Amino acid sequence: MRRGMYILPSLFTTANLGAGYYAILQVIHGTRADAWHFDYAAMAIGWAVLFDGLDGRIARMTNTSSDFGRELDSLADSITFGVAPALLAFMWGIHFLPGTADATLHGLGGIDFFTKAGAIVSFAFLVAGASRLARFNITSNPQPSNPGRPGRKYFVGMPIPAGAGVIAAVVHFFRGDPVESPAMAIAWLALVGAVGYLMVSTWRFYSFKDIHFNTRQPFRLIVLFGIFFAAIRYYSHTVLFGIALTYMFSGILWRLQWIFRRRPPAPPASPAYKEVSQTS
Repeated sequence: MRRGMYILPSLFTTANLGAGYYAILQVIHGTRADAWHFDYAAMAIGWAVLFDGLDGRIARMTNTSSDFGRELDSLADSITFGVAPALLAFMWGIHFLPGTADATLHGLGGIDFFTKAGAIVSFAFLVAGASRLARFNITSNPQPSNPGRPGRKYFVGMPIPAGAGVIAAVVHFFRGDPVESPAMAIAWLALVGAVGYLMVSTWRFYSFKDIHFNTRQPFRLIVLFGIFFAAIRYYSHTVLFGIALTYMFSGILWRLQWIFRRRPPAPPASPAYKEVSQTS
């Protein structure tokens, strides 16, 4: 029985990998007319985020962590949260820009410019995600550059599932309808690039690891979870979009807060300035 428990976290990791493979298939079949394929790909990545969170928690709760499980999890994450969202970001945000936009983009080089820029930015997202995984695997006690409150656990840089979640949440918010506006395409490239940078940064992001589900929880927490899952069930487009962007901007806001706190206090005014200001 004890040996059989070790396969349980790997089953969720396999489900994570399967969701990533399904997302890639949906992206390949997606067209402007069949935009629901992109929405299905985004939802598959969302399910993979859930599976990825469960495999680690189950391994810790059952004390069945292993080197094999960690390596399998990293390889699965690189495909599901690296390759799949990078491909989705390019196909959904750039590939289906209409030909009528070529005249609007003439000063930038037309559609060809956006195709090359989209390929570069999506590849940069993939490299950033793989680098984030590699850094996480070799770092034993990572410390963010903007320390948080004592007793709380933080990630160093945005975790790759959260980065992929931002891409998927935006696509799901628009029901999978591809980008057709040049201005929207520019904003999309900026967002994908920003997410890639946040993953390789040393900024802190809350890890939720100090929340333990194997202990007794108050009844109000159960009610909140029920409301949360009901909101996702009936308003998934808006709720998941809000959650993904809130988590993304939380790291940015914590970083800005830390920068402003580090600023040294202003030097005291000179006696001559005080004297003049008093007489005036």
